[in-house]
Amino acid sequence: MALALNEEQRLLKDSAREFLTSTAPVEAFRQLRDSKDATGYSKDLWRQMIELGWTGISIAEEFDGLDFGFQGLGLIFEQAGTVLAASPLFSTLVLGVSTIELLGSEAQKQALLPAIVAGELTLALALEESHKHAPTAIATTAKQDGDTFVINGSKTFVLDGHTADKLLVVARTSGDINDEQGVSIFLIDSKTAGVRINRTIMLDSRNAATIQLDNVKVSKDNLLGNIDKAFPTFHQVLARGRILLAAEMLGGCQEMLNRTVQYLKEREQFGVKIGTFQALKHRAAKIFIEIELAKSVVLEGLTAIDTKSDNLEKIACTAKSRLNDTYQLVTNEAVQMHGGIGVTDELDVGLFLKRARVVIHTLGDSSFLRDRYATLSGY
Repeated sequence: MALALNEEQRLLKDSAREFLTSTAPVEAFRQLRDSKDATGYSKDLWRQMIELGWTGISIAEEFDGLDFGFQGLGLIFEQAGTVLAASPLFSTLVLGVSTIELLGSEAQKQALLPAIVAGELTLALALEESHKHAPTAIATTAKQDGDTFVINGSKTFVLDGHTADKLLVVARTSGDINDEQGVSIFLIDSKTAGVRINRTIMLDSRNAATIQLDNVKVSKDNLLGNIDKAFPTFHQVLARGRILLAAEMLGGCQEMLNRTVQYLKEREQFGVKIGTFQALKHRAAKIFIEIELAKSVVLEGLTAIDTKSDNLEKIACTAKSRLNDTYQLVTNEAVQMHGGIGVTDELDVGLFLKRARVVIHTLGDSSFLRDRYATLSGY
């Protein structure tokens, strides 16, 4: 496997960088935060992303997509990470589309995927039910009543949940909590009777929501895949999500290194540039090495999705845990090497630090992922 980009991928990366740095710089995210924007992302930016074809970049041509693969989508996420761009790309294009592609029927794909490509539909995955990632710990129930399912329960940390047109709700149709068997996924319109959505603004000022489901009635046609059998296929959805989050974190790491090195070149202490201090050189060099290693695991992960690798979940655990650790290291060091000003709101460093703390725990922190890797390896 060649861990290098081809010409088309390099062009996509360059064009994504140019578009995002000019249209959605960090300052634009800061303005969204300060204005307490009701949507949480720029609708104009989202419209431009749709016009650029980003909503169809990983979707097959038969569903009106560009079929450019997850390597292409990952390059966009990497560049989005450098500017902290807020959009429904992750909730809709990664978690939503992957769930439909891997679990949906042909009729569901034909009805939903072209609408996503056209920008007519956004999705949110309602999975978590506690303060930590536990994908099989599902207490939300879906009781079958003829051709109808009645769903009751609550969900937390639903990314973009308050703006999504439809929700992908993970519910238990049989078995006990923590059982992998007996879990099903339902597509529910966000305006369905009994669905109550409350927006929550995270530490990183991104969108999330808590969702209460009280006797929500949906047709059996809203079921994705076979009843009780969402897992193990759903593990592949989560694996894709982890790899794309790793791509975003890679972009954030690179941006923090660039900004920190620039600061070391400019800041003077005792009459000299602090970048000449050997101790700071060593710390910057360590960050550089860690990021170079991170680039390889992210590209391996994106390639594994496109090639449908049998080891996808293990590769995803490696990529996400590696980038969790790297992003934490890089943001910590960026704050330290900027000194006291690094934790003030005057600089953007703190925004990256906060984003790191949230994304590290999204779809599993390093402890969870290493435990999952061990389980997959038979330990």
